[in-house]
Amino acid sequence: MSEASGTSPLGGRRLLVVSTNYAPELTGIGPYATQLAEHWAASGARVRALTGLPHYPSWQVEEGYRGVWRTVEIRGGVGVHRRRHYVPPRQTALTRAAFEASVLATGLLAPPPGRPDAVVSQMPSLAGGVLGARIARRHRVPHIPVVQDLMGAAAAQSGIRGGGRAAAVAAAAERYALRGAALVGVIHESFVPGVQALGVDPGRIRIVPNWTHVQGPTADRAATRARLGWPADTTVILHSGNMGLKQGLEVLVDTARLGPDVRVVLMGGGNQRDALRARAEGLPNVDFLEPAGAEEFTDVLAAADVLAVTQRASVLDMSVPSKLTSYFTSARPVIASVADEGGTADEVRRSGAGVLVAPEDPAALLEAVRKLAADPAAADALGAEGPHYVARHLSREAGLARFDALLAEVLPDTRGSHRR
Repeated sequence: MSEASGTSPLGGRRLLVVSTNYAPELTGIGPYATQLAEHWAASGARVRALTGLPHYPSWQVEEGYRGVWRTVEIRGGVGVHRRRHYVPPRQTALTRAAFEASVLATGLLAPPPGRPDAVVSQMPSLAGGVLGARIARRHRVPHIPVVQDLMGAAAAQSGIRGGGRAAAVAAAAERYALRGAALVGVIHESFVPGVQALGVDPGRIRIVPNWTHVQGPTADRAATRARLGWPADTTVILHSGNMGLKQGLEVLVDTARLGPDVRVVLMGGGNQRDALRARAEGLPNVDFLEPAGAEEFTDVLAAADVLAVTQRASVLDMSVPSKLTSYFTSARPVIASVADEGGTADEVRRSGAGVLVAPEDPAALLEAVRKLAADPAAADALGAEGPHYVARHLSREAGLARFDALLAEVLPDTRGSHRR
């Protein structure tokens, strides 16, 4: 906080970050919202975050927050205002709508006090975008929504029950949140057409890619494999993160069924975890792990032979998984079982750190895994491209600087903050 007084362009600025997810959540958008808010606080701004109770990716409220309705914490110099909301045990269009409605209601009833100078909202949550827009309009200050997922497209593409009926409602909420924004950030250029279709002038759209929010692996790889019970002569393919509908993780279970020589590891939580366990019943080569802690997360990723990112074939332009930045950091090759024309495929191709296979095709996935296993040198060379790509394009410094630049545009007297 040494720059909090006159020397920092952000000194004294009052900023509000609206994000349904926040620390201590370790995956998804929570780490990005947290690091952004703490970066601005360290730059001298007075930062508040309006968020929910920690629940992702397990979709269960963390034990220490159960029964909490409202609370304020200080984390990394940020005043974190948490509001209780409904957490659905399973995802349907109706339960997702109830989740969003509860986030919106409690946020509107009890927003953080005071008038911010700008509001930044994270938008895989419709409620977060609408809250950010409402608060900004109330105080007549700039609003910068950041599109991490397009929920209207997600409802149509993800396979969620009742999703077709929910798509129009979700798109209307997105339109409300985006059309009046000072600037709109998108994490990948594949989102630009969808955002434009919601009525946003292309001159107000800025590309702000997610950065890697984890450190590279440090533990001995063989020792980590031994601790996890992975034999040295067994090929391990690992998926980390949310186990939801859009991931289409059935393809990995079915790959394990086709290839008993391959060990499939699913690490994380999510509303499809129980269904996947039932599908994998009787398969000795499928493991389910709880999410790894921050101190060992990339060590576990690096201990695998191959890292998997999977999506249903219908998922095209609504999501680019944040897990890719962690995968690239771990220096292991990535196999992407995704639609060839989607943003996820674009990002894997651009990195040079992975290979693409057809989505929902376990035979193709197994063939790709075995091909990498048969040529360890080639697999290592492919994986080594990941950290290089991170260094060139996905560093935390570069990512945060892009957000400083957004503030410099909407708050002109902060110009120069992104060149700190």
